[in-house]
Amino acid sequence: MAGLLEGLEAHADRLSGTTLPALLAADPARAGDFALRCGPLYANFARQRYDREALDALFAIAERADLAAALRQLLAGEEVNVTEGRAALHGALRGNAAGTAFALAARAQALSTQLRMRELVDALAASDVTDIVSIGIGGSDLGPRLIVDALAQPDARFRVHFLSNVDGNAARRVLAGLDPRRTAAIMISKTFGTQETLLNGGIVRAWLGDLASAESGRLYAVSTNASRVADFGIPPERTLPMWDWVGGRYSLWSAVGFPIALALGMDRFEALLDGAAALDAHALHAPLRDNLPVWHALTAIWNRNGLHAATQAVLPYDDRLRLLPSYLQQLVMESLGKSARLDGREIEWHTVPVWWGGAGTDTQHSFFQALHQGTQVVPADFIGVARADHPFAANHAALLANLLAQTEALANGRDSDDPHRRYPGNRPSTLLLLDALTPQSLGMLIALYEHSVYLQSVLWGINAFDQFGVELGKQVANALLPALSGERDADDPVTRALLAELRGAAS
Repeated sequence: MAGLLEGLEAHADRLSGTTLPALLAADPARAGDFALRCGPLYANFARQRYDREALDALFAIAERADLAAALRQLLAGEEVNVTEGRAALHGALRGNAAGTAFALAARAQALSTQLRMRELVDALAASDVTDIVSIGIGGSDLGPRLIVDALAQPDARFRVHFLSNVDGNAARRVLAGLDPRRTAAIMISKTFGTQETLLNGGIVRAWLGDLASAESGRLYAVSTNASRVADFGIPPERTLPMWDWVGGRYSLWSAVGFPIALALGMDRFEALLDGAAALDAHALHAPLRDNLPVWHALTAIWNRNGLHAATQAVLPYDDRLRLLPSYLQQLVMESLGKSARLDGREIEWHTVPVWWGGAGTDTQHSFFQALHQGTQVVPADFIGVARADHPFAANHAALLANLLAQTEALANGRDSDDPHRRYPGNRPSTLLLLDALTPQSLGMLIALYEHSVYLQSVLWGINAFDQFGVELGKQVANALLPALSGERDADDPVTRALLAELRGAAS
C-alpha cells in the first residue's frame, strides 16, 4: 500500500503547478469524458485535480486491488466484515441475491419482513393514529430521518417525528403538540439495550399511558432481541426483526425503514429499495472505467492521499436533502475512521477526512467564504436536482444557477490586483445530478455512497463494517452514572473536578 500511495503523490507533485482551468483548456473533451450516468443519476468529475495520466494510475490501482472482485464478494454475502466474522448484506435487503446460500436466505428473510411491514402499515392506516414517533439513534435514526425529510408529502397519511437525543429537551419538543390518543411509537434498537433509546422509549411509554399497554397497538419495535422487547411490553406481533449481517448505518433498507414506509407508503418505500438495487447491479456489472462507485471511491482516495485534503464537504442544492451531510458523516466517518489494518497492524497512511456540509444556498452565506478564500483546499461533492417538484420556476432557476456558479467559481477563481478580492480557484469538486428527487433516485444516490465507502476501505485495507470506536465513550459514561449521583467518585482527576463543578452548579 505504501508503494501505491507513493505513486499517487508522484502524480500529485507532477500536477501541483497545474490549475483546473489549464487542465480543461489542454483537454476540452474531459468535460464529457470525465462524466458518467447511471439511470437518473449523473456524475461529473471534470473539476477534480487529476489528468488522464493520473486517472489511468488510479484505475491501475483499482485493477491491482481487484475492486470488481471486492464488489462481487460484498454482494454475494461473503465474509467482508472480518473483524466480526460476518457478511455485510444490506444489498440483500433490496435486490435479488445471488452467491452464497446465506445471501439467499437473507434475501428470503428480507422479503418476509417487507410483507409484515406492509401488514403493519395497513393496520395503522386503518386506525385513528395520525402521528408516529420514531425512537432510535445513529443508524436507527439518521437514515429514516433523511428519507422522510426528503420525500414525505404534505398530505401523507402519517406525520412521522424522530426522537434520538438522550437530552430530555428533545423528548419534550417532539411530544409537544401531539395527542397521545392519535400517536403511535416505534422503538428501533438492534440490541434493545441502547441507553438513549430505552430512556426515550420510557418517556414516550409513560406519556402514552394506558395506550402503551400490550393490547393497545400503540408501541412497536424493531430489534434483534425479542426477549428484551417483550420485557418492555411490546408483543411479538408488533415487533419487526433486525439482523447482525446488516450494520446500523446500512440498515434503512430493512425494517429500520418502518418509519419511512409509514411516511411515504409501502409502495414508495419499495421504490427506494428498487433504486438502490439498480445501483447495486451497476456496481456489480459495469466495467471499472464505467463504474460510478469506483470513480467516486478513486476520487476520494486521490483527494485524501494524493492531495492530502483533511476535510470533504457535501453540499446538496435541494433543501429536501439538507440532512444528507449528517447522514453521510455517520456512513463515511464511522465506516472509514480506522487506524488499524485488517491484519491488526497500524495503518501507515491517512484514512477518512472529516465530512461536513450543508444545504445551498444557505451555506453560501455561512462557510463558503472559507471554501473560496481560506488557506485549506476542501474538495466538495455538489448535489443538484434538475427538475423541481414545486411551481416556483424562478426559485429553481436561481438555485441551479447558484449550483453551477459555485462549482465554476471554486474551480476557476478570479485574479485581482487587490489581494482581498482575489479568488485562487483550483478548488476541486464533483457534481452529482439527479434528474428528479424520487424514491428511486435517492435510493441510487445513497447506494452510490455506500459502495464508494466500501471500495475506499478495500483500497486502504481496513474494515468498513465495524465501529468499535463508538463503544469506549459509552462504557465510560455508564461507569460515571454512579459518580453523578454521588454514590462514588471518578477515577480521573479532571473528571473529579468537573463533577464537583456540576454539583455546585446544580445546588
